[in-house]
Amino acid sequence: MAELPEGHMGDGFFATSLSKVVGLARKNSIWPLPFATSCCGIEFMATMGSHYDLSRFGSERVGFSPRQCDLLMVMGTIAKKMGPVVKQVYLQMAEPRWVIAVGACASSGGIFDTYSVLQGIDQVIPVDVYVPGCPPRPEAIIDGVMRIQDLVEKESIRRRDSDQYRGLLESYGIQ
Repeated sequence: MAELPEGHMGDGFFATSLSKVVGLARKNSIWPLPFATSCCGIEFMATMGSHYDLSRFGSERVGFSPRQCDLLMVMGTIAKKMGPVVKQVYLQMAEPRWVIAVGACASSGGIFDTYSVLQGIDQVIPVDVYVPGCPPRPEAIIDGVMRIQDLVEKESIRRRDSDQYRGLLESYGIQ
């Protein structure tokens, strides 16, 4: 059961700000888009299974169309040739959108310090949460989703219209 946002409660009514209600609704209805290329994807599959059950956190609807999802979960080694593909998938997602880099390879290139491996997906798209591990345990992936939920709940509905957010996207070459 979700906690009520702060507000005024009376006999038969509850009043709070629109931003808090929207944050509560978004927090508990995140639709993840898995972009899995290696062993971190297997750990994500375990996270979706009955033992760990990511559905408890409102993320049971895993989508494979970027236009219907709001959380991009990049898992595994991303080659430099895949960088533009990851960016295109990110751009096809509707606002608001969030990104989790799952595992050492997505976060920093991992053990693959070579010419062909992207040394972290934050070189092509902005990342909100990094999940460490090689591969990370399902508990760590769930913790990453919970950190995203905290960000989503506290985010103002007008943050995406701010000059700071536009500047962040422009630094990645995104209009």
